[in-house]
Amino acid sequence: MLHYSVYMARGWESKSAEEQAQQHAENREADAARTIKPQAADRMRARQLLELKRERILSEKTSSTVRREALQAALAEIERELASLI
Repeated sequence: MLHYSVYMARGWESKSAEEQAQQHAENREADAARTIKPQAADRMRARQLLELKRERILSEKTSSTVRREALQAALAEIERELASLI
């Protein structure tokens, strides 16, 4: 009876090791698929920065006509830059 349980334990361990190796390989493949290339990351950061600038300009309220025109010009420039990133 003792030999039977030792054999079962060894068999169980090898199956577990195989499963762990397979899961590890699958995790590596998934990590590689999620990795972002440096150029893509730079573009994402640039886009996020422009979107933040755009939000700040849109949230700004002013009664000055000159300031409003400057904000509209800045907004138009940001939107041009955003369009060029797409």
